[in-house]
Amino acid sequence: MDNLNVNLAGVKLKNPFMPASGTAAYGENLAQHMNLNDLGAMVIKSTTLNPKIGHPWPTTVETIGGWLNAVGLKNPGLHEVLTNRLPWLKTNYPDLPIIGSVAGDTLDEYVQVSQEIDRAVNVKILEINISCPNVANGGLEFGTDPKIVEELTYKIKQVTKKPVFMKLSPGVTDIVEIAQAAERGGCDGFTMINTLMGMEIDLKIRKPHLSNGTGGLSGAAIHPIAVRMIHQVRQCTNLPIIGAGGVFSAEDAMELMLAGANAIQVGSATYGNPKALNNLITNFAQQMHKYNFNSLKDFETYWESI
Repeated sequence: MDNLNVNLAGVKLKNPFMPASGTAAYGENLAQHMNLNDLGAMVIKSTTLNPKIGHPWPTTVETIGGWLNAVGLKNPGLHEVLTNRLPWLKTNYPDLPIIGSVAGDTLDEYVQVSQEIDRAVNVKILEINISCPNVANGGLEFGTDPKIVEELTYKIKQVTKKPVFMKLSPGVTDIVEIAQAAERGGCDGFTMINTLMGMEIDLKIRKPHLSNGTGGLSGAAIHPIAVRMIHQVRQCTNLPIIGAGGVFSAEDAMELMLAGANAIQVGSATYGNPKALNNLITNFAQQMHKYNFNSLKDFETYWESI
């Protein structure tokens, strides 16, 4: 069988697997359970210009088919990430490609954080988390307005020489319209999908389980939505897609790849099972053989026919 190398907009990965942003922080804890060099890439937490303390506890709750998460983009801020977190990864895993996740409250903040993270030598791709509330536009997500998505993508592309992947929000009427707007802005690829907004109410106290009220739904429940949206976007673009959404097994990953994904992010599967990514990487080639896939290129032959 051919190797599992993946080329994402010119960035070569040894395999298509990586943690989803926010699920492995900056790698320190994950490194206690697996060799990070076994990953195709390491995706760091979404980074903002200034530190964010996030929402108060409780911030997560297990629900039917997944998890609700309202951590609130908790992160130590750009300076700490550039000064300590990325250098730690560079020192200990010098050959591991890093995907720098970028977030912000305004267009200007996104651009500034992108420009600064671009200078980190081990960051090979920028992933732009556009599921953030736009404080300058009434709090609506950046990723729900095609004009803003196109403008934001264009502005970021002006300040970075590295590939820019826009992380698409599923909370839109037409995911293809948003993807096309990002491509007009000059993006180099997509990550999809992000979480879906959900809520659970505690019957005993008559209040939401999460302190924030609502939270992002991840896990097996959103897997069919991810398959559908990746398939839709693949029909309108040739750009690489990093698929995410309810991947717990090699079969789940292969399903996203048949729909149009080139690489895979894993999040909820690691909750309670820190070896989930390692197990997936180990078992993937064997499961490909079971389903008569000889290489990752084989998945591409089905993109137009599904």
